[in-house]
Amino acid sequence: MKQLISRVLLGVCVLAASACTKIDNYDAPDASFEGRLIDATTHANFLTSQNSIQVRMEQVSWSATPTPQEIPSKFDGTFKDTKLFKGTYRIIPKGGAFWPIYDSVRVDITKGSSHDFELTPYITIKNFTQSLVGTTLTLKFDIDAPIPAGLPTIIDAQPYVNTTKLVGAGASIRDYSETKAVVINKEFIDMSMADKSITLTIPNLISGRKFFVRVGVRLNDSFKSSNFSEIVEVDVP
Repeated sequence: MKQLISRVLLGVCVLAASACTKIDNYDAPDASFEGRLIDATTHANFLTSQNSIQVRMEQVSWSATPTPQEIPSKFDGTFKDTKLFKGTYRIIPKGGAFWPIYDSVRVDITKGSSHDFELTPYITIKNFTQSLVGTTLTLKFDIDAPIPAGLPTIIDAQPYVNTTKLVGAGASIRDYSETKAVVINKEFIDMSMADKSITLTIPNLISGRKFFVRVGVRLNDSFKSSNFSEIVEVDVP
């Protein structure tokens, strides 16, 4: 009798478990979306750092209040995600050192979808040069502002130094980077021409090594983001 009751209870449990199991009929995400972040002042790719800018996406064809998802920028100013669900998305770039964009775009995303975004940087870095004497590296550059009025306060300027081509915010050797920052804390419109010509010095680089170097200017917006120079190689004899 006890065995019969046990078998009946087991059967009930199996049926209950089966009733609670749902079959996932959704196809795996196979749509893709990629593009360029374009500097409005040069029409070249926007110089950025890994994840410095996020392309925020909301799938409005799925929900009226979708959960945002983000594609991080790459160092070369491009972005790409190959694991998206097909549908209509509301898209806008966020987080970098550029004048905010308030109007999102709607894109019907399938396989191979793309869209470029034009961004106006807070600060442009010009006349970037580097010179090496012994193991001391000197970096010089000028800064300009495409739109001076209303520009966030400039916090500092700093070098970024790494032993790989992935160099920028969050990817640098601290003793050669953060500790060599020059504090500015000024409004751009209050800076003299001399203030806008900046020199950074990095001593005691390791002999016989190759470094990848760039500079950045950080602004006091809500993201504390930076505008960056191109990346240069430095071989220390």
